[in-house]
Amino acid sequence: MHTGLDKFDQQIIAALQQDARQSVSAIASSIHLSRSAVSERLKRLEQSGVIRGYQVLLQPAAGALVSAYFAIEHNSARCADIIPKLQQIPEIRRCHGISGETDLMVFVQAPSVARLHQIRELLDAEPAVVRITTHMVLSEWINKDGDIINS
Repeated sequence: MHTGLDKFDQQIIAALQQDARQSVSAIASSIHLSRSAVSERLKRLEQSGVIRGYQVLLQPAAGALVSAYFAIEHNSARCADIIPKLQQIPEIRRCHGISGETDLMVFVQAPSVARLHQIRELLDAEPAVVRITTHMVLSEWINKDGDIINS
C-alpha cells in the first residue's frame, strides 16, 4: 500500500479494488465515514495520482493475444539508453530493470506469434543487446494490475 495514507484512505482503496463500481455511499457505509468525507478523499487520491484511473476490463477473444516476457541482457552503460527503442514498440506493455544477469524484463502482448518474433528480432538487432531469452506465457493465475492478458 502507498505510504502516507491513513487507514481510511487504505480502506477506500481496498474497497475500490474489490469493486470499483460500488457507490460512494456504499464505501462510506462500509468504512464508517460520511459520504462527503469519502468523496473528498477520493478526489484527493485521484488528484495526487494514488488512484490513476478506473477501467473496464474485457475478456480477450480466444487467441487474441500472445504474451511473453523477454529477459534482455545488454552491454550499454545504462538501461535508460535502450528504453527509447522499447517505447517505440506498442506491444511492449511493461519493462522493468531487474537485478541479476538479466538487465531488463520486458512484458509483450502481440496479436500473433509471428509478430512476437518480429519484435524479438527488432530488439535482437540492437547493437547493445547481448542476449534475449523469451518466456512464453502459457496461463495466467493472478492479475491484480488490470491488464488484459491472454490466459
